[in-house]
Amino acid sequence: MSTSLLVVQILNGLQLGVLLFLIAAGLTLVFGVMDFINLAHGVQYMLGAYFAVAFYALTGSFLAALVLALAATLAFGLLLELIVFRHLYDRDHLDHVIATFGIILFLNHGVKLVWGAAPLSLPMPELFSGSVQLADGLLYPVWRLVVIASGLAIATLLYVLVAHTRTGMLVRAGATNAAMVSALGVNIRRLFTIVFGFGAMLAGFAGIMIAPILSVEPGMGDTVLILALVVIVIGGIGSIRGAFLAAVLIGIVDTLGRSFSVDILRLAMGPSAARTVGPAVASMLIYLLMAVVLYIRPAGLFPAKGR
Repeated sequence: MSTSLLVVQILNGLQLGVLLFLIAAGLTLVFGVMDFINLAHGVQYMLGAYFAVAFYALTGSFLAALVLALAATLAFGLLLELIVFRHLYDRDHLDHVIATFGIILFLNHGVKLVWGAAPLSLPMPELFSGSVQLADGLLYPVWRLVVIASGLAIATLLYVLVAHTRTGMLVRAGATNAAMVSALGVNIRRLFTIVFGFGAMLAGFAGIMIAPILSVEPGMGDTVLILALVVIVIGGIGSIRGAFLAAVLIGIVDTLGRSFSVDILRLAMGPSAARTVGPAVASMLIYLLMAVVLYIRPAGLFPAKGR
């Protein structure tokens, strides 16, 4: 296990963590404020990537594609909220799950009809296409550092908005006791629309930023949705701080586990057994972590006050 490889994998884990935070932040607030389970949140991540590919083909500019894709993701998220989601708020969680799962199937098939089933790619901005030397013999892609920096900047901005603005105060109050906030005269539905739209845009931004690294394909949001739900469970429902810390923790644990589980297991068993058991253990690490957290703190590490 070399130090250089460890540093690279920690950076990769941090990158995964900030992307998970961008997806989980809106999802945890939606669940916290409106008690609404939105399994279709992952498709906003997918649509952000597809919109970026489409707008890049039209404009030839990554910056223009980024701005237009964010606007399109926001508009599409608000349209879903208007047409579908607001009619489900007063129904039980099983209805939420069934309806939003149907939206996942519908939109996954929809992107196949519009863009085809073949994976697409988004060219990386020329300015950030190289690598930077972090140490002697240690190169790291600039774009991955941009993704990390962008995620941390948005996390800081989101903290300021939630902790130091009137709208953020209402969001925190809604996550604690939505019924009381509504009784005090606040239009909780309009507040939810704001939260939902902002959350959809954050998920779309995550999809745009990862598109130059991963293939853009139907169903790409399904896997990250599962990880985002684990983030919410570990961090605590309705908590931005909890979502950020849990996302970074999961990103690093998952990345390091997949990279070094075989090497670590070789210390206790033979090479052949380690190669067999290692990947299986690595794939379970974040769920084992979730089980431990739930055993110690059933409400998560930093649940919204009052939960």
